[in-house]
This record gives sequence, C-alpha cells and structure tokens, in this order.
Amino acid sequence: MRVMITGANGQLGRALTRTAQVEHVTFTHDELDVADFVAVQQAFITAQPTLIIHAGAMTDVDGCERDPVAAYKANGLGAQNVAAAADNIGAQLVYVSTNFVFDGEQDAPYHEFAATHPISVYGASKLAGERAVRALCPQHYVVRTSMVYDESGRNFVNTMLRLANDRPSLRVVADQRGNPTYAEDLAHAIWKLVELPAFGTYHLTNTGVASWYEWAVEIFRLTGKQIAVEPISAAEYQRAATPPRNGVLANLTASALGITLPDWRDALTRCLSNRGAVLADG
Repeated sequence: MRVMITGANGQLGRALTRTAQVEHVTFTHDELDVADFVAVQQAFITAQPTLIIHAGAMTDVDGCERDPVAAYKANGLGAQNVAAAADNIGAQLVYVSTNFVFDGEQDAPYHEFAATHPISVYGASKLAGERAVRALCPQHYVVRTSMVYDESGRNFVNTMLRLANDRPSLRVVADQRGNPTYAEDLAHAIWKLVELPAFGTYHLTNTGVASWYEWAVEIFRLTGKQIAVEPISAAEYQRAATPPRNGVLANLTASALGITLPDWRDALTRCLSNRGAVLADG
C-alpha cells in the first residue's frame, strides 16, 4: 500500500502522518490546491498512490458561512477533483466528512444511513463532497466525525485553555452536543478501516456524548484550572453558522467490523497529558 494524505498540516493530517505504518506521501494545501484538477491529476500520476486519504478541507465553520464560494470550492469541488483523479488511477479513497451534514433536529444519535439535511454552508459543502466521492470513485470510504481536536491545533480544547488564562469566568453553550474526538484515535481507526475492502459510509468518533459546556468543565477538571464556567443556550452565543443541536453520531457500520474508539474522557486525558510535550517541541 502506498498512501497519499491531503491536508497534512491539519489536526487529522498530522495524526495520520504520525501514525502511518505504510509508505506515504503528504500534501499540505500550499503544496496541492485540490480545487485545481490539473494539479491534482498530475500529483496523483506522479505519486501513484493505491489509497488517498482526503483530510484537507475548509473547516472554519463560520468562515464557510461568510464565504460560501470558498467553502464549496474547497469542500465540494476539491472532493470532486480528488475523487475523479483517484478513480482515474484506480486508487481507493477515504473522504473525511462531518456531523454537520445533519440538521440535529432528532433526539436520537444519527447513524450512517440517516437522512442528511445540513443547516450550514459548511455542512452543505461537505455533503456536496460526499456526493461527488460516491458518484465518481466506487472504491471509497466516507468517514464522518465530530468535534475533532489535538494537542496543538486550533480547536475547542486549546481555545478553552487559552481563554482560561485571560478571563476569570467563561460562558459556554450547553444545549448543543456531540462526540468530542481526539485526532490520534480517529487516525488509528481510519488505518484499521482501510485494512479491509469494506467500502461505504462510517461514523468514527470517540464514544460518549458531551455538550460544549460539559466538555469545557472536563477540560478544566483534568487540568486543575479554577475557573467559573456558566452554561448558556446557543441562542445566547451569536455566530455566523448554526451548528446542529444534536450532533451525536452513532457507529453502526464500523462497530460491525470491530472498530470502535475509546471513551471521549479517556481520549481527552491522553491528549492533555501529551499536550505539554507537543507544545514544547514546537
């Protein structure tokens, strides 16, 4: 197996690169603009991967809402180009998607076969990418995930810790929930998945559910930070995009293959214990 990883400088891209046990080549956005089909095709022909993991995306949810054209160019057209180029060389493709493809209006967790209905540009652009992958590259895995974080990226964990150093208290949304997912665990799960020729759609998240508020409280408990955290409603926190109220994903298909991720609290503990060393390394 020879693997190509896009989005190599993102949270998941870094984790996939770090945990790879096979020959691999990586591309950052600066090195490969997936919205440029000619560039994508040439990169694939040159590298000749047997598997592409397309982790590159525009993941700034509010930024997507403010600039829909950029969102669809990166997440829709980019996925279309990657899928077409992958099929042209006979490669398999992993497309990393999101719980934002659902509207969050049902109370139960969303399984892989639930009807999609995005309520944000980010979710709609990622769903456009899913559809392109399914149409253009038969040998595909669509992997949806939720609330991804790592030790050093721009994410909720690091934002909470940074704000806690500057403020005496924080107000955090308590009526939106999902599955906080550690990029390292997600990467390991993807590597397990691609060992099997079981193409299809998968939900890969750490197990367990948390609201943003519950997640923040656990972050501060584990780090010993003494800070007041006030639960608020999503209506009290104005932002450009509307996240799903219920962003919880159910793992039906991967669990049937024996692939499950650890509990989110265990993952958070490991991430925080690794954080100091990662930041020290720069």
